[in-house]
This record gives sequence, C-alpha cells and structure tokens, in this order.
Amino acid sequence: MQQRLIELVEQRGRLRERIAHQRQALARDIQPLRAPLGLPARWASQWRQARTFVTDHPYVLGTALLAVVALRPRAAWRWARRGLVAWRTWRSVQKFAPGILGWLRGW
Repeated sequence: MQQRLIELVEQRGRLRERIAHQRQALARDIQPLRAPLGLPARWASQWRQARTFVTDHPYVLGTALLAVVALRPRAAWRWARRGLVAWRTWRSVQKFAPGILGWLRGW
C-alpha cells in the first residue's frame, strides 16, 4: 500500500512538471496571436469610453453638430438623411433578429 502511494505521488509530480512545460510552450506559441486577438477587445473598450464621454458631455456633441450645420448645411443634411436611413434599417433588423443582435446591447 505504501509503495502504491509513493508511485502515485511520483506520477503526480511528473504530471505537474509536464503541465508546467506545456503551459510554457503554449504561452510561447500564442505570443504572435496576442495582438490580433486583442484588437476587438480594444475596439470595444474604446467604443465604451466614447459612449461614456458623449453621455457625460452631451454639450460637446451638440456644439460639434451645430458647427457642422452652420458651416456645411448641405453636408449636414446629407448626413442626416444617411443617419435616418441607417437608424431605420437598424430598427427593422432588430425587429426581425432580436436574439442574434442581443449581444450588441452590451456595447
């Protein structure tokens, strides 16, 4: 019985060493993928920061929109129409695919 316990402890030690080596190899092999895999997370973070800034400082957005309307009324009208089309499209997509687009609400 004692011999079996010793063998199990030794086997456990070997397995732990093997696991440690595999973790090191995995960390080394995944290094080139860190930047591409982190890109969507960075975009989501920047999107959340921008959304927070706009909700905390609505006057900045209002001032910018007012300046665009005052300086370039044609361009402002064109972008307003595009925005309306985009918003209507988004609303109709939400009606037809609420489950698929549910994960976007967290952004």
